[in-house]
Amino acid sequence: MHENFQIKNLEEYFKIYRKSVEYPNAFWEEIAEKNFVWREKWKTIMSGDFESTNIKWFEGAKLNITENCIDRHLDKQGDKTAIIFEPNNPDEKTEHISYNNLSKRVNKFANILKQKGIKKGDRVCIYLPMIPELAISVLACARIGAIHSVVFAGFSSQALSTRINDSKCKLIITSDGSYRGRKTINLKEIVDEALNDCSCIEKVLVVNRINAKINMESGRDEWVEPLLNKASDICEPEIMEAEDPLFILYTSGSTGKPKGMVHSTAGYMVYTAYTFKNIFQYNENDIYWCTADIGWITGHSYIVYGPLANGATTVMFEGVPNYPDYGRFWEIIEKNKITQFYTAPTAIRALAKENLKFVEKHDLSSLKVLGSVGEPINEEAWNWYNENIGKKNSPIVDTWWQTETGGIMISPIPYVTPTIPTFATLPLPGIQPAIMNSNQEELQGNQVEGSLCIKYPWPGIARTIWGDHNRYKQTYFSTFKDMYFTGDGAKRNEVGYYRLTGRVDDVIIVSGHNLGTAPIEDAINEHPNVAESAIVGFPHKIKGNALYGYITLKNTTNNEDLLRNEINQIITEQIGPIAKLDKIQFTIGLPKTRSGKIMRRILRKIASNEISDLGDVSTLLNPEIVDEIIKRRI
Repeated sequence: MHENFQIKNLEEYFKIYRKSVEYPNAFWEEIAEKNFVWREKWKTIMSGDFESTNIKWFEGAKLNITENCIDRHLDKQGDKTAIIFEPNNPDEKTEHISYNNLSKRVNKFANILKQKGIKKGDRVCIYLPMIPELAISVLACARIGAIHSVVFAGFSSQALSTRINDSKCKLIITSDGSYRGRKTINLKEIVDEALNDCSCIEKVLVVNRINAKINMESGRDEWVEPLLNKASDICEPEIMEAEDPLFILYTSGSTGKPKGMVHSTAGYMVYTAYTFKNIFQYNENDIYWCTADIGWITGHSYIVYGPLANGATTVMFEGVPNYPDYGRFWEIIEKNKITQFYTAPTAIRALAKENLKFVEKHDLSSLKVLGSVGEPINEEAWNWYNENIGKKNSPIVDTWWQTETGGIMISPIPYVTPTIPTFATLPLPGIQPAIMNSNQEELQGNQVEGSLCIKYPWPGIARTIWGDHNRYKQTYFSTFKDMYFTGDGAKRNEVGYYRLTGRVDDVIIVSGHNLGTAPIEDAINEHPNVAESAIVGFPHKIKGNALYGYITLKNTTNNEDLLRNEINQIITEQIGPIAKLDKIQFTIGLPKTRSGKIMRRILRKIASNEISDLGDVSTLLNPEIVDEIIKRRI
């Protein structure tokens, strides 16, 4: 990468940041020009705005992202390890995949997809565990111009079929099953169930991971391995327009079905590569590990595309932090001499409550940078991470960003930005945050708090919601005029550092996963004995937030525990186990305004045990309900 790509000190950060705000187009043009391979140069750098919601970057340029992530590294560093695969079972051999080997495997997989009738613009669903084939199939889609839609392999068959049908995927890639700690999961069975409702899927490609006996439907299902053995390892990349969609990734909405965020090719590539290089201060021969799943945006941007565009070595881990014991993360860091480690506050909190001997028996001296992602990190977890994992020598980058932003937006740059626990600190170059009040006014200066918005487009922004541009417009650009509204609250302290204060809508971040309350309530309300439900979040020591359900029944029950299990079972089947409720309280009614709106603010306070400050309840249609709920709270 060109030397203009990496910020080295605070003075340089401020200089570059000023340039990026005053001359954003010139700033991004220089980065795009000097650090990437283009088949044809752009005609315009940026067009469109938040009001018209038709943003385009590098329009007229032609490229293929896999040439930037793989091909251009082959001459000088073809033998360098691109991906280290750490299997679930520590006794299974670690796999080192070189750039040369990755190139061949991606090309073979791309040729299979072509053979199965997949062409540029077709959608391919990927429902795989964290095995090399997940990264390979993502890149194979990008190689031939197919749009990948990765669905986290912890989602239920119903959640899977919803996503397949929304984007009309033609083919799905899955495996016979997956390992997760001590468990094995039959993924193919989940796929078969999902496909009962999906007429658009023509082919199913199955990777053998757990050697399970599974149902293979003749004419539709095929094992991947025999096809790979026959496939050519040469596949010319499809030349894409800058604004061609690269992938769709679904994220929870506060209302209705999940939103299929569409990311384009060139802008996303430039933004993820630039942010990866700076936020992790990646240098040649570093070994970088992000513990996320590729089923989420963190995995797309900071396991696959960002690291590989930089010619980095990136680690993929199939397992969980507590198998075979709570020292697994630290054992992997020691074994692979990890230099940058990026994980979620949930994992940090879970590991912090275990005996320190799990940490102390491992040499973590290779670490240079620690990262946190998924939700704001609390001070206790930050301090534990800093003292016990980084030994106060590895700066913590507390990164704020979203599926919709494509890459990290606000974060310290290690060894550049002085850090304060719980603060995401300063915006990245090219990012112009604004804190807004409820009167649509931007709050100037420091020591202010309000809704976090972004004032100017950046290359990595999602371009639309698949099949529903109006929803995209309404969700992100209708609350504040000519601004992108993040849905998050934030405060700016006396030195201008940003601290995220949580969602301001009905999305709850549980263990780093954004869960919309509406789909969960819809699932609960399908139970024959449920009249109405309301879900809120409450603080949880490990997960950050957990889900609390207030449920009104049609008929009283003698066995509340059985009913609670049935309700959680419905949620597991329709959404996945990540959305199960920690607490379920049966109520005789829910507090409502005179127009019939449920007062979730009050329910949130009760769930969080903040009952001394409920505000004015006298205007409610049924204020007496509040006392009843408090009396019976769990």
